[in-house]
Amino acid sequence: MRRIRTTRSSALLRRRTPAAPGAAQPAARRTLRRSIAAALLLPTLVGGFALQAWSGRDGERVFHEVLSRVATQGLDSLSDAELYEKAARGLLVQIGDPYADLFSPEQLAEFSRQALRNSYVGVGMQITTVRDTALVTRVFLGSPAARAGVQRGDRIVRVGGESVVGLQLEQVTQRLLGVPGTTVEVDYIRHGTGGIHHSFVRDRIKYPSVAYSVMLEPGIGYVPLESFNDTSGEEVEAALVALRKSGAQAYVLDLRGNTGGSLDQAVRIASLFLHQGQEVLRADFRNAQDEVYTARYPGVVQDAPLVVLTDGESASASEIVAGALQDHDRAVIVGTESFGKGLVQDVFQLEGGWALKLTTGRWYTPSGRTIQRPRRMTPEGRLVVVPSDSAKPVFRSDAGRPVYGGGGVTPDVLETPDTLVGGERELMRLLAPRGALVNEVLQEMAVDLSPGTAPDFRSSAAWRADLRGRLERRGFRVDARAFEAGAPLIDRLLEGRVSEMAFGDSASFRRGVTRDRQLQAAVEVLRGAGTQTDALARAAARPARVPAGS
Repeated sequence: MRRIRTTRSSALLRRRTPAAPGAAQPAARRTLRRSIAAALLLPTLVGGFALQAWSGRDGERVFHEVLSRVATQGLDSLSDAELYEKAARGLLVQIGDPYADLFSPEQLAEFSRQALRNSYVGVGMQITTVRDTALVTRVFLGSPAARAGVQRGDRIVRVGGESVVGLQLEQVTQRLLGVPGTTVEVDYIRHGTGGIHHSFVRDRIKYPSVAYSVMLEPGIGYVPLESFNDTSGEEVEAALVALRKSGAQAYVLDLRGNTGGSLDQAVRIASLFLHQGQEVLRADFRNAQDEVYTARYPGVVQDAPLVVLTDGESASASEIVAGALQDHDRAVIVGTESFGKGLVQDVFQLEGGWALKLTTGRWYTPSGRTIQRPRRMTPEGRLVVVPSDSAKPVFRSDAGRPVYGGGGVTPDVLETPDTLVGGERELMRLLAPRGALVNEVLQEMAVDLSPGTAPDFRSSAAWRADLRGRLERRGFRVDARAFEAGAPLIDRLLEGRVSEMAFGDSASFRRGVTRDRQLQAAVEVLRGAGTQTDALARAAARPARVPAGS
């Protein structure tokens, strides 16, 4: 039976395939996989049975007797396969491991494609639903869709000769996926052009984890990393090299919202900024030898000033990179505390393509701290943070700076994101309960408004009125006064969506740079810093913030 070692939510993944007799064991077959923490409902213990009092043989006998009775005499009988699956899933709930899971072959493939953003076989389009129709929001470079000239905003209406209007997004996606080299017929509609038909040859598609990279100002380059998939290290390295050629002498690595991915790629990305041989992390496993991961080769920008941005969604692989660079005084961490996921799971590959995930260990940063944030399962099945009044444990970086364990990576510069005030806050409160609808209508407007839009466009009162009218026609009425009081929020949302649809991700990003407090703090730390020591000194000179729990 094959095993893959992983942490869920941001999962630390390691392949444990036995080598052939006399063969050398593979050096590093690990991938860090992000987890999607699902809420698990803990069943009530009925009847007070003390299973721990049974012997193993008694428990096995009772289990098979119960299974047999349910299979043969239960009123609503299930197939043997369904019974075994439910029994297995029930066992995982009962053991109290909130990160345990059982994947069917289809669920495992979906997890790899959607959660980990690893490569898949398809045509290379990212889609969402607008007006009951699949809308193209991104076309991946070099994909069959890109070669065919598919554009953002194209609406997919037929796949394989059958209408897909009104289908759920995943149903449309499944029709586009397939085997390399096979063809799929797709009909789509383009604004101002009409219907287009194309026969796509499916190919292996790589999700870009670095959608773009830009110069924030002379000398400072910016790299946003969306995920740690199987090509992330290569993409980050290429972005750093390109920025250096453009004059970058300092860098911002943005890990905000990045919930994790491949461990190999986390080590590779940390290595881009470290010296060869420096430790990246240590991992302790149950019934297995502890392991140490180090930078495998000289860094590409190992001495240039660096800031890493984190927030509450930066998890696992993101925390490995941020924690290692902080411990080695190699980066200034700016933003808010990271998620705090330092547990390790094994993914056991089972018969028939199924897979089992179990928590089996814990990982540590080079200074020895765990960033695991204590959590517990409520009786309702929700995973919540356990509050603590105790001070965070203090560790020391290579240079002796205090770094903190006990719950996420604590930033060197604690900077909260933009906060809404007054009318904007009240409008956000009103919109939040219907967020999915608001998101869909914003995307709908972006499709309608983007054709012919000039790069320097601005939102207007007419656009805001249009948005409000569309929401009302969909059954969501928002008070007119509240809507106008929150006009700046609406303008930002509209400008961001229209800019992204018309001109791409980097254009949308540039519109928000001046309003991004965390990014501006990063620039202030790097501006004028000739070395990492300079950047750390500039960070230390900013007003002190006390980490939570201290």
